[in-house]
Amino acid sequence: MQNNFITDAINLKSYSLSESDKIIVMYSKDKGLIKGVAKGVKKPKSKLGARMDLLVANTLMLHKGRNLDTICQADVLNNFNKTRQNLDKIFYSMYVAEVVNNFGTEEDPSSEIVYDLLYKALTAISESESKIEVMIAVIKFQLKIMIETGFSIELDSCLHCHSKIGDETMYFVPELGGMVCSDCGCKILYNKKQLPYKMRNFFKQMSLNDFDYIGEYESKANEQVCDVTFKVLKEYIELKSPKKFKSTKALVEI
Repeated sequence: MQNNFITDAINLKSYSLSESDKIIVMYSKDKGLIKGVAKGVKKPKSKLGARMDLLVANTLMLHKGRNLDTICQADVLNNFNKTRQNLDKIFYSMYVAEVVNNFGTEEDPSSEIVYDLLYKALTAISESESKIEVMIAVIKFQLKIMIETGFSIELDSCLHCHSKIGDETMYFVPELGGMVCSDCGCKILYNKKQLPYKMRNFFKQMSLNDFDYIGEYESKANEQVCDVTFKVLKEYIELKSPKKFKSTKALVEI
């Protein structure tokens, strides 16, 4: 038993290994990114079966191998079933999972925080009753995951002249990692997005509010505001990501 370990993990992606086996890439609560072989999972009577589907959270027992671990047992914690009935929820959940896959590392010291963040985001998306609620959950995730991975966005001070930014139109500059004031925004040649100060305030509140909290900004947000915010953050995350994204083409079509 000393070569076995138990952890909670969420399935992010999978690869075929043979006619009956798959490699499952997961983000675990204890060890960050892990890969495990699901033997016989393609067979109709597999004991692992649907537990190895994407976007399923399991408590796993794995056998530590020289190159790859083997998944011995899986007990479902949450299969986010309501997500599977809605295309918007599927695509945005895939995006959230891909962010974690792209930024996650093996033996991640922040694995418990990142796992909980992913689990809460997938739960909030699954339980959402409208596309706006789905997008608010994703926006919160985008902002919070950037904080945890060391790429938090500067929202209060101009990254060009370092002055405090008040209630004014400002610019978000992805390459700089935050906002610049209106005066500096007119001078710099970087790729920039003009934003009203209320959008900055929306960013700030979404980064602070928990997934199950419905505050003033959540209740007033419309689909257009959510769409603009999501796309701005998506561009920033893609810029900072160590891996290329594959799910974003599908998101553009939603």
